[in-house]
Amino acid sequence: MPVTLYGDKIPPADDRPTVQVTAVTWPADQTEPPPPAPAPEPPAPPTRRRGRLILAAGVVTAVLAASAGAGGYAYAGEIPRGTTVLGTELGGKSRTDAAQALRAELNRQAATFTAPVEVRVGERTAQLVPADVGLTVDVDATVAAAAEAQAAPLSRLFGSRTVSPVVTVDPARLETALASVVGPQGRKMVMPKITFSGTVPKKVHPQPSLTVDGEASAEALRAGWLTGAPVTIPLVEKHPATTAEEVDRLVAELATPAVAAPVKLTTEKGSVSIPPSAIARSLSFPVDKAGKLTPKLDVKKLRAALGGKLATIEVEPKDASMTLAAGRPKPVAGSPGQRLDDDALGRDLLAVLPKTTDRTVNAVLKPVEADLTVEDIGALGIKEKVSSFTTNFTGGLSAPRSKNIVQIAKDVDGTVVKPGETFSLNGHTGERSYQQGYHDAPVILDGKLVPGVGGGTSQFTTTLFNATYYAGLEDVEHKPHSYWFSRYPAVIESTIFYPNLDFKFRNNTPYGVMIDTSYTSSSVTVAIWSTKIYDSVKTEYSPRRNITRPKVIHLEPGPSCIATNGIDGFTQDAYRVIRKDGEVVKREKFTWTYQAEPRFVCAPKQP
Repeated sequence: MPVTLYGDKIPPADDRPTVQVTAVTWPADQTEPPPPAPAPEPPAPPTRRRGRLILAAGVVTAVLAASAGAGGYAYAGEIPRGTTVLGTELGGKSRTDAAQALRAELNRQAATFTAPVEVRVGERTAQLVPADVGLTVDVDATVAAAAEAQAAPLSRLFGSRTVSPVVTVDPARLETALASVVGPQGRKMVMPKITFSGTVPKKVHPQPSLTVDGEASAEALRAGWLTGAPVTIPLVEKHPATTAEEVDRLVAELATPAVAAPVKLTTEKGSVSIPPSAIARSLSFPVDKAGKLTPKLDVKKLRAALGGKLATIEVEPKDASMTLAAGRPKPVAGSPGQRLDDDALGRDLLAVLPKTTDRTVNAVLKPVEADLTVEDIGALGIKEKVSSFTTNFTGGLSAPRSKNIVQIAKDVDGTVVKPGETFSLNGHTGERSYQQGYHDAPVILDGKLVPGVGGGTSQFTTTLFNATYYAGLEDVEHKPHSYWFSRYPAVIESTIFYPNLDFKFRNNTPYGVMIDTSYTSSSVTVAIWSTKIYDSVKTEYSPRRNITRPKVIHLEPGPSCIATNGIDGFTQDAYRVIRKDGEVVKREKFTWTYQAEPRFVCAPKQP
């Protein structure tokens, strides 16, 4: 009879037909009939399969839900749970809260983090104060390191995790602090050096230093600070960037051939021979902090070494100036010039110095305009005499001293100083020499009068100083004489000696300043022309004090001995009082102490 595999009812959710199977018997003559073939397992009813699917999906969902729950728990906040720094739980916190918690912990352990750290350098030990070398815990960097656990796999999210604090230190300050700890254990670096003695190259081979290194020391201190043990700082050798072999090569390939023969400098206007002595004075090998030697050709020094040689091919530009015509300032046009291009000259000359042949530099003269034009001068407001000062001298115009006064007055006459500019007398005239028209005359050297080129120029300097002083211009540099001379006003006077003693003033007005000089057979005058700003400039003196008397000194008779009568020494104050609109707007104090000038006698001392 028919058999229903699933019973006689079909679940209403499925309207497929029922499967029917008919029973079968085997022949009777078989002694051992085979077992009946198992009927194929009918497909599971839809309700049971869906149940299984739902069950499987449920398991997966449960697993995922559990995983998500665990991840959510572990990743609550920006710092994973279980993360600690210096024993402080930061897990589950935002970065801001974690930083606040870590700072609070650092404050609680302040004694630990501010206590001196014992360091050992070689055989010596010392205590370092963390604040002195910038040693500290970087809170923000430490919190950032703790937050990096967000990228860890799920299997690592359970349990605790300790993050080491990020430690910072200032390598430069640390190296300075450790220098005294190194002490005699270390040695200084010997820098490489190449110089010239005349035209002979001299060299110094480099030697490494034995000292501490800022970065290496900082790394050791960062790693060992919080261990509680003394921190060992390594002693290291530091080698200069230029080796001994490179020094030898520079001498052999550059310094020696550089001064072996002259260099010919050619231009369209002619040529100049640059001798080895001038090359030696201008070729240098400066060394930087790392010990690297770099060849350099200083054209400014080359020009000085060549003296006036370049004047045969160069034409200096001449600034427009001013003169007095019918008692009124009148601009005088300047003129352009032609000069060698210094940058190109330095580069090209340095390139031929290693050569033993073809030592020629082909240079180009460039047009150079004057710095000051007639139009420039006309707009400077130079229209009236502001001040004037005169000093007297003896001997007439034929005396060497008088000739020097006249020469320097001519050199300065008509000079225009623009607003804001500083005038230097040494810078304007250069070194005063025989070639410039100066003569031997008495100068003060080592406390006594001796013959010297340019003697007498101090009188002009004093005259110029007083003219600018009474014009109310800013005093930048001046130095009174060691002894007082009655031909000069006390305190407000100035000497000059190239290159060490100079006179400088600054035009601190909005108008141009013209220096007008004139002379007679017994006097020199300097007048300042500009636009008048002040009502008056006057001097008030204090009484002299601390009077000292001259000593008598006997000198060997001869042409170099200059006898003097001696002058008292004293200290005095001078006040420059400047008035404008009826009020005192400035009161400046000048003070000087004069030595007593000895009475020099050109004769042996009588027994």
